[in-house]
Amino acid sequence: MDLRLLRFFVAVYEEKNITFAAERCFVSQPSISNAIKQLEEELSTPLFIRHKKGVNLTDEAHYLYPLAIRLLNDINRLPQLFQQRTECLPLTLGNFPDLSQSQLARFLALLTQQVPNVLLELVDHSAESDARITLDMFKADGEIFLPLWDEDYVLCMLPNHPLAALNKVTPQQLHQHDFIECPPCEAHQQTIGLLACDGLAVNLVAKAEHKTQVMHLVQAGLGISFLPTGVLETAKELVTVPLDGPRMFRRLGLCYPANKTLNPALSAAVKVLSQYAHSDLVGTVLTEQNTES
Repeated sequence: MDLRLLRFFVAVYEEKNITFAAERCFVSQPSISNAIKQLEEELSTPLFIRHKKGVNLTDEAHYLYPLAIRLLNDINRLPQLFQQRTECLPLTLGNFPDLSQSQLARFLALLTQQVPNVLLELVDHSAESDARITLDMFKADGEIFLPLWDEDYVLCMLPNHPLAALNKVTPQQLHQHDFIECPPCEAHQQTIGLLACDGLAVNLVAKAEHKTQVMHLVQAGLGISFLPTGVLETAKELVTVPLDGPRMFRRLGLCYPANKTLNPALSAAVKVLSQYAHSDLVGTVLTEQNTES
């Protein structure tokens, strides 16, 4: 359908007079009359009843009018929509799965607040991306790691476990307890190494590749394990006890190419995040901004 017909129809509907509608649209009266006749033929329904002083509106005209207004408004907005799209700054981030969901949410909120028009796309940690939210240990050669927050490891277990009543646990108190291991985890290897130095050992009953899988095994009652606080945010039924010994933690941040021109969104993100490159700062800055607003 010719959109010009709808524009002429709207003018006649609002003016209730073909002559006035022609003047409003800067066309001749016959042009308006022919356009309305063509529209009525295409819709197979009368829209106006003509008389000497103007036109009366039919029920069909009342029905068509809001539809025509909506359609014309959508058409008029198209250039603006495409202009806004071209102004967007796309940024694809690889997302490490086993991390603090609350800290990730704060990070994303800070990013979208501080980088106007950023168009975020989160993808799998191993997928192709502009940058990655990941652990410092996964930084590759030719990448820069910008730290964002830390997550401490704590011992976790079900409430009925003998160690659940302690305020702190020493490595020696872990001796012979059923333990769920995450082989790639440096904290787990550090714990097993500390025990081995004193001739002690845990009883390895299960293994898992990811921290969330370890958490599920602990929830199932298979044993105890050390997990980062970020992973345990959703495990409200588990009891956590800190280790009375060397601090065990992991550091998460943004990994991005060192020897490559960054796209505008990533360049702006790095500039902003460089000012807040630690866990407490990401949360604190966001809280301050929300308070001020």
